[in-house]
Amino acid sequence: MSVDLIGFLGVVLVAYMVPGPDFLVVLRSAAEHPSKGRAAALGAQAGLCVHMLAAAIGLSVIATRSPLVYDAIKLLGAAYLIHLGIRAVIAARRAARDRSSTTDTGPAATPQPPRPAESAGARWRSGFTQGLLTNVLNPKAVLFFLSILPQFVHGDGSATRQILFLGTLDVLIGIVYWFALVVVAARLRTLLARPGVRSRWELTTGWLFIAMGVGVGVAAA
Repeated sequence: MSVDLIGFLGVVLVAYMVPGPDFLVVLRSAAEHPSKGRAAALGAQAGLCVHMLAAAIGLSVIATRSPLVYDAIKLLGAAYLIHLGIRAVIAARRAARDRSSTTDTGPAATPQPPRPAESAGARWRSGFTQGLLTNVLNPKAVLFFLSILPQFVHGDGSATRQILFLGTLDVLIGIVYWFALVVVAARLRTLLARPGVRSRWELTTGWLFIAMGVGVGVAAA
């Protein structure tokens, strides 16, 4: 099996360094809890595995050659990004409302009950699901495995085996990259735990998700 490893590694590293929806999902999840960030990272890479297997058996070719199928993938991805964004914006406004109520010492102030802590299992499932759906519904991931990855596959061996090899390498590199990002985000948890910072963080990431979703949706229209 002969593949252009040097060129492929360069393309993969550049692709991971360009922030996308998966970057925001992992970073936001890690800011909530390191274990949720790691779960989101594993979910994102599991989503890439879906595209890798699809490319290996030719389903991605069918998807991109059928405008209806490909547009459906793009619209689903756009809807999911907008959904994540709306949830983040709502969380930011709720945090701002709770903060203002705690600083109000007037008689009308009503104490807000603390939000129940997310269990470890629920935290992991939530992070993994968000990471998985973000990449499964990401049309750029489809295009990567369909158009970019095959450029590094040579005709002197099994194309399916080479795609699986390069795809697995991509997934492993991503796990290392995302886990490093989780470590950095975990060190910022104390800062992000401050109510004012947390509210602005949720609001910013929420609108970024919505902007990405609208962008994907417009491109599919």
